[in-house]
Amino acid sequence: QVQLVESGGGLVQAGGSLRLSCAASGINFDIYTLGWYRQAPGKQRELVASVSGRLSTNYADSVKGRFTISGDNAKNTVYLQMNSLKPEDTAVYYCNAHHLIWPRNDYWGQGTQVTVSS
Repeated sequence: QVQLVESGGGLVQAGGSLRLSCAASGINFDIYTLGWYRQAPGKQRELVASVSGRLSTNYADSVKGRFTISGDNAKNTVYLQMNSLKPEDTAVYYCNAHHLIWPRNDYWGQGTQVTVSS
């Protein structure tokens, strides 16, 4: 059974940093893409960053140069280091695991709130 548990959200001032963690169980990192999505009030959920095959990373243009996704294979945990935070980064952040093999199931964590004050 796949389980994703996020932590690390909170309130931070603009320009500050936060690190989100996603503890994953029941998955093999080699055959999943692990990603962070976010959803702000009134907006669609959007991809923030993802890592596939432990090496290939992808970032939304809005976070390039500020956010870094990484993984700790020993702990089965994926991190999102967020620096130079802006008020527009305020959202609920969700961890996602996308299975690369058919039927390509998607799994989601419960979400963690990130609020950036100006």
